[in-house]
Amino acid sequence: MVNASVIDEQARIVGYHCPDRYNASRLLFDNLANGRGDYPAVVTEHGITTYAALAGEANRCGNILINRGLSRGDRVIILMDDEPACPAAIMGAMKAGLVPILVNTLSTQELLRYYVVDSGARAAVVSAGFEQILTPALISETTCDTLITSGQDDGPWIGRESLLACSAELEEAETHKDDMAFWMYSSGTTGRPKGVVHRHEDPLYTHFTYARHFLKLGPGDICYSIPKIFFAYGFGNSVTFPFAVGAAALLTTGRPEPAPIFDLIRRCRPTVLFALPTAYTALARFADTRATDLTSVRLCISAAEVLSNDIADAWLKQFDLGIVEGLGSTEVLHIYLSNDSTRRKPGSAGRAVPGYAIRLRDSDGNLVENDGEGVMEVAGLSNTRQYWNQPEKTAETIKGNGEWILTGDRFRRDEDGFYFFLGRADDLVKVSGQWVWPLEIEITLAEHPAVYECAVVAEELPDRRMTVVAYVVPLNGVTADEELSRELQAFVKQTLVPYKYPREIRYRDELPKTGTGKIDRRALRRQKSGVVGS
Repeated sequence: MVNASVIDEQARIVGYHCPDRYNASRLLFDNLANGRGDYPAVVTEHGITTYAALAGEANRCGNILINRGLSRGDRVIILMDDEPACPAAIMGAMKAGLVPILVNTLSTQELLRYYVVDSGARAAVVSAGFEQILTPALISETTCDTLITSGQDDGPWIGRESLLACSAELEEAETHKDDMAFWMYSSGTTGRPKGVVHRHEDPLYTHFTYARHFLKLGPGDICYSIPKIFFAYGFGNSVTFPFAVGAAALLTTGRPEPAPIFDLIRRCRPTVLFALPTAYTALARFADTRATDLTSVRLCISAAEVLSNDIADAWLKQFDLGIVEGLGSTEVLHIYLSNDSTRRKPGSAGRAVPGYAIRLRDSDGNLVENDGEGVMEVAGLSNTRQYWNQPEKTAETIKGNGEWILTGDRFRRDEDGFYFFLGRADDLVKVSGQWVWPLEIEITLAEHPAVYECAVVAEELPDRRMTVVAYVVPLNGVTADEELSRELQAFVKQTLVPYKYPREIRYRDELPKTGTGKIDRRALRRQKSGVVGS
């Protein structure tokens, strides 16, 4: 048991309570006991799924897994797009005492096999169309011998017809709030992805902390999360938070693009919009934004990366809506730093979310008092306690008898308790004898009116010296030439200090993205052509 002095105090502050016997599927099923069975749980462009219908679907999914011989604690791969069958599969598996593992739908086949082997999964549930990705051949000679699809029965695949033949009633497994409930794999920016294990009470805690204080949802709200459910941010936005209060989630499949996003908002009328900065950038600069209808939206949330002040200002001007910026992680499950709608500072990740303790340590390992800079550690009851099968990584990241997560992120805290992201602790590089944070240059460069999107990375030269390279997508109509490069370099020098500027600027039509929508900086470092400016 964790020595819970810090996390217990944080839980007390937010009035958190959870019975010892608890199953996370109650986030869905408690809506039936509370008389909300006829309320919309999921909204799609094709119609509405009520809480009663979704609960029945979840029970059938749990039953079909049990009927296939799975028992308590067995893992189930969930490779699903955002459709009603996705939360049904997650909730049904947890109610049956199984452990769903949410994986990125853009994963390669090599990664999918790694997930199956690493987790020892007994079954996989996929969206229709993904049967060609997670194939029987891919999982041969593994523990995974049950394949379920949201499509039709076909050969080894158990589909819709078999699901409907199962009972819509399922007894809740006797699980403890500290039992393993579900996993998500980290994005794997450093080495192989890590299985981040979460317990049954972790989602409920994020509801008590972030959602209650910042979203204030209720029946009648419709949450639209552009990030998918397999992403910890999307899981809270589309599952935990709406289900905890009887609100609805607006789900859509496929790759999100500005035109269909705005059309979906116009037709389905969500009240809360969740996105990453990359999505807000694309939406704000979409050619037809001035003709779009966002009148149903009362709150816009951004997380995962730093939001450009330029984009935040453009969004406010176009839609009369501020964007509330925060920061979370898979390990903590959702947002632990946030601005709010009444008090925010541009460029900051905000202040500590009630229910989480935040501290900074300097390069010598000493705690940073008051305002200052350091590497962030986070304590909260929703923190993961382990990476699956990776004790060394667990020991590196989880400190203080299991209370604190070492994020590896460097922040500056100001006198008002707002935190400003400075980059990864291991991203500090020495260029021409001076220490430089690439992210600081990137944030500045993004404010230039000719820049649509950018990323700044450190690269090693043939002589082993380090340099700073900017990858820039110019605005439509802007000529990418040496004159623009000199202008951008001068802008950064004047805004920061003369030695903090990109030595090279490489122009691109678009920047590569990870499966969670973040800029893929590792992919950029592999690109060496198209250099303009020095």
